[in-house]
Amino acid sequence: MSFFEKYRQYQDFAFADYFRSLGDGDIQRIIQKDRLSELDYLALLSPAAEAHLEEMARRAHGLTVRHFGRSILLYTPIYLANHCVNRCVYCGFAVHNAIPRTRLTLEEVAAEAQLIAATGLKHVLILTGESRKHSPVSYIKDCVGVLKKYFSSIGIEIYPLEEEEYRELVDAGVDGLTLYQEVYHPAVYDRLHPAGPKKNYAFRLDAPERACRAGVRTVNVGALLGLHDWRSEAFFTGLHASYLQNKYGHLEVSISPPRMRPHGGDFEPVEKVRDKNLVQYILAYRLFMPRGGISLSTRESAFLRDHLLPLGITKMSAGSCTAVGGRCQPEAASQFAISDERDVPAMVDMLYRQGYQPVFKDWQTL
Repeated sequence: MSFFEKYRQYQDFAFADYFRSLGDGDIQRIIQKDRLSELDYLALLSPAAEAHLEEMARRAHGLTVRHFGRSILLYTPIYLANHCVNRCVYCGFAVHNAIPRTRLTLEEVAAEAQLIAATGLKHVLILTGESRKHSPVSYIKDCVGVLKKYFSSIGIEIYPLEEEEYRELVDAGVDGLTLYQEVYHPAVYDRLHPAGPKKNYAFRLDAPERACRAGVRTVNVGALLGLHDWRSEAFFTGLHASYLQNKYGHLEVSISPPRMRPHGGDFEPVEKVRDKNLVQYILAYRLFMPRGGISLSTRESAFLRDHLLPLGITKMSAGSCTAVGGRCQPEAASQFAISDERDVPAMVDMLYRQGYQPVFKDWQTL
């Protein structure tokens, strides 16, 4: 069984009818349950649950402290290349966007790594566009070889790979995978990805599980909020995480709830996802997956990140840059605009002020 079979169980589900059937009593009863069903999780994503966010927040905070303590893992992205052959309508790196294309040399990777390592961070997430010609697995493996000298944990957020390719990178030192499905709804996915290998919905959907079989330690999934109805996309993201956690119980499974940000193209979000919606999503997921991680990036503002912190967040990026080599070359083109531009010391200060312990290292790849 793959996750697609789980998806198909709800593919034609009457979400609107289910939401209309829910009342306050249903939501209150679900919030107090020790273990939520899939439909309980969906209920907490409903319009009816919007009146119960404070109760959900208290419950979510308690569950997070119980399972994760008051600690936040800090990491930062490092962009290796922006060559891309896809025509994703919402991405600044898409092949049809006229931006300078580049790929870091190994010397440039080391220079970026030195700047990041000087901040004390030990966890990095490496990213590329999708171009097997310009950023083949062999290149990524060489970069990992450089980064291992500076960091204890290296995650990848690159194009989907075959299982053997994931295994090759795990052997090289990669221990985590982040891969967003972008949109779980197949028809919408097809429309937003008009050309390129990313058009293959099923290959991307099954990629996290291929990485799990290949031996990654952590896996992080998500949908890009704003591309389709956020309630159903949040539901399928949670189901995806639950599926992976149930099948690969030894792994650390987490989600990210990224919202669309201004980028190099002219695509506008299909759906406005408000701050209140994002809060509801995080709370509902925490109640559904008490042991599941939640990563919150600098796509969100400093104000919002500070206030979302106690509601279930377990990982946060800091000192982020979404341009290839952007730390050494500040004028480089970004994939998208970040909102929280605080550096690592500022993030550490914020965490201490809120009574949280910043974690720089919780893993050492040998």
